[in-house]
Amino acid sequence: MLIQQASWITREQAASTVVPVFRRQFTGGKKIRGAFLEVTCDGVYEARLNGERVGNFILAPGWTEYRKRLQVQRYEVTELLADRNTLEITVANGWFRRTNAPWTGTQNPDEFLPPMLIAALQIIREDGTEDVILTDESWEVSESNVTLSGIFIGEDVDMTREPAFEAAAVCDFPKSMLIPQEGPEVHEQETVYPRASFRTPKGEWVIDFGQNLTGYMAFDLDAHAGEKLSISTAEVLDKEGNFYTANYRSARSQMHYICREGHQSYRPRFTFFGFRFLRIDEAPEGFTADRIRAVVLHSEMRRTGWLESSDPMLNQLFSNIIWSQKGNYLDIPTDCPQRDERYGWTGDGQIFCRAASYQYDVRQFFRKWLADVRAAQHENGWVPEVVPSLTAYKPGGGAWSDAVTIIPWQMYQTYGELSFLSEMYDAMEKWIAYIPTVSGDPDLWTGCWTYGDWLALDAPEDYVPATIELSKRGYSNDDLICSAFYANSVDIVIRAGEILGRDVRGYRTLHERIRRAFIARFGDRLNTQTEKVLALHFNLTDRPQEVADALANQIRACGTQLQTGLVGTPYLLHELSRYGYTEIAWSLLLRREYPGWLYSVSRGATTVWEHWDGIKPDGSFWSDDMNSYNHYAYGSVADWVFGVAGGIRPAEPGFSRVRIEPNPDQRLNSLCAVLDTVHGRVRSFWKYTDSGIRYEIDTPVEAEIVIGGQAKQVGAGKYIFGE
Repeated sequence: MLIQQASWITREQAASTVVPVFRRQFTGGKKIRGAFLEVTCDGVYEARLNGERVGNFILAPGWTEYRKRLQVQRYEVTELLADRNTLEITVANGWFRRTNAPWTGTQNPDEFLPPMLIAALQIIREDGTEDVILTDESWEVSESNVTLSGIFIGEDVDMTREPAFEAAAVCDFPKSMLIPQEGPEVHEQETVYPRASFRTPKGEWVIDFGQNLTGYMAFDLDAHAGEKLSISTAEVLDKEGNFYTANYRSARSQMHYICREGHQSYRPRFTFFGFRFLRIDEAPEGFTADRIRAVVLHSEMRRTGWLESSDPMLNQLFSNIIWSQKGNYLDIPTDCPQRDERYGWTGDGQIFCRAASYQYDVRQFFRKWLADVRAAQHENGWVPEVVPSLTAYKPGGGAWSDAVTIIPWQMYQTYGELSFLSEMYDAMEKWIAYIPTVSGDPDLWTGCWTYGDWLALDAPEDYVPATIELSKRGYSNDDLICSAFYANSVDIVIRAGEILGRDVRGYRTLHERIRRAFIARFGDRLNTQTEKVLALHFNLTDRPQEVADALANQIRACGTQLQTGLVGTPYLLHELSRYGYTEIAWSLLLRREYPGWLYSVSRGATTVWEHWDGIKPDGSFWSDDMNSYNHYAYGSVADWVFGVAGGIRPAEPGFSRVRIEPNPDQRLNSLCAVLDTVHGRVRSFWKYTDSGIRYEIDTPVEAEIVIGGQAKQVGAGKYIFGE
C-alpha cells in the first residue's frame, strides 16, 4: 500500500474534544488517467475533494482490534479532480479515541491519543507519469465546525465557525497494523419519514418515526446565523407518554446544531444513534417536523431470507428481528445501538449467527469480525468476551468465548466455504487448550467466571443473590453451562478437523472424557430448562428422550412458559421439536403474554427487546440500567422458524443438498419461508385449506422432502403436496 510511505500527522496540543480538519491544496496539471486515495485515521473520518464527499463509507475506517488491525480504504477520485484542488479530511474520535480503550495506551483521562491522519493520493497521468501526495508537514490543519463528537455523545456543530489553518505536525505512530479494507462498508440504507409529531404531557415536542432504528437524523431548514437546533433521541416513551432516556445510561445521544445564515441541510457525520423518537429541544422559528428524516445505517449486506405468515403479530415479530439485525450489524455485531455500550459481545454474536446467516449474506461481515477475534485472542488461548476487546471487561466464559468455534462452524454450514474453518482452526485449538489450564476439574470446565444463563427467568421465589449482577444470571449451574460449551467446542474442532484433514484422535478421546464426566457430575441434576436443553442439544445425556419428556413437563407445569435466558433460548424450540414436542414449541412462539416472543409485539415493539418484559404490563420499565429495546439475541428464534416450522435445513454444508420437512400448526393458517442459498432459492410454503394442508416446495438442488412422515428424494424443481 502506498500509504506506508506516508507519515502520520496531527494537530499539536489539540484537546481531546477537538475534531480537526486536515487540508492539502494542489494543482491537477497534465491530463489524468486515474487518481486514487488511500486513507485511514485513529478515529472516524470524512474526506472531501473539492467539496465533494469521497466514497459512501459512513464511519470509516470502521472498528477493528486496533492494536493489530486498522483498515485502510482506497477510493478512486478521478472524476473529482480539477485544475486546482483542495483535499480536506476531518477526523473525529469515533471508536478509537474513546474511554476504556486499551489501544489508546492510557487509562488516564488527562492523557489521550491525539487525532491523527495518514493518507496517500496517487495521480496517474496519461503519459504514464505519476505523482504521489503523502501526508507530511506540507499539510495544514484547523479545528473543524464540528465542536464535539463521539459514538455515545452525539455531535455538536457550529456552522458559523471559520477555519484557521496552520501547519500540521508529523507524529510518531506505528504503521504495522495497517491493512486493506476487509469488511463490508457501512452505508446509508433507507430513509424513514415521521409518522407523528406531538406534545407530551410534559409539553415536550416529540417526533415519532414509528420504527426503532439505528442511524441518524437528517434535516433541512431556513435560519438566521446563530440560531440553534437541538435534538435528543429515545427508543420509547414512559407510561405517561413522556420522553424517556434513562436506559441510555451515560450516553448523551444528542445533536446540537448552530445555524449559518439562509437555507441549509445537515446530517451527523461521525456518530450514530439508536432511536424511534426525537425530542426537539430547541429550533429556529418556523421549523416543522416535515423538515426532518431518519436515515438508517448498517453494514452492506444482501437480504437472503424472508418469513411471512397468516398472523399479523407473528409477521411483526419477523420484522422486528430483521430490524434488530440491521440495527446491530453496524461494522461489528453489537449488542445494542443506543446506550453507552454498543460492544461486539461474543455471546450475543454466536447466539444469533445462524438466524443472521439465513436473513442476510453475512460472509464478508463475519470474515472481518472473526479476524478481529483471532487478533484479540491472547497467546494463552483465552478469547475476550467483547471483540474488539476492551480492558474494562473480564476474560470470556462459557457460551461467550465459544464464539471462536461456533460462528465459523455455522458460517461453514450456511455457506459451505472451507475458508471459515481453515482460517479459524488454530484459534479454535488454542481456545480448547486454554480451558483445562483454568478449570477446577481435569475433564470439565468448572470454577471460572461466566455470565451463566444470562437474563433467565428460572430463579425460585426465595432465591436471594449475593449481588445485583448475579440476579441477572438465572439459576442454572455455571459449571454445567461452561462444561457443556466446552464439550461442544471440542466436538466442533473434531468435525472441522476431519474436514480439513487434521489428526483429531486426541480430541475424540478428550470429548468422550468430557461427556462421561458431564454425565457423572450433572446427569441426575438437570434442574432448569436450560440445563436440560444444553444436555440435549450437545448430546450430553444417555437418556435423551427421558430428559426431553422432563423438559416438556417442566414447561407445562409453569403454564407453558419458557424460563430460559440467552444461553438456553436459542436451542429450546429446536430440542422440543427434535424429541416430539413441536406443539409445545409452537405454543411458546405464539404466546402473547409475558414471557413470550409476541408479548413485546403486543406492547408495540418494532425491534427485539433485551428483556422479555422491558416494558411491564402496567407500563413501567424492567430497569433503567440494562434495558435495550433493540437487542437481537432472542431473535435467534427465526432460525427455528426457517429450519423447523418451514422445515428448510442443509443436508450438506452450504445447502448443496437440502432436507425440507415443514411442521405446520393449526393455530396458524399459513407460513412461507424463503431462503436464498449460495446454490439458489429454497421456498417452503404451507397452508391449511378446506381439504387439508397444501405444501408448495421449491428447491434448486437435490432434496429430501418429508411430508407427514413420508420422505421423497427429488431433484431440483417445484413440488406441490397435499395432506
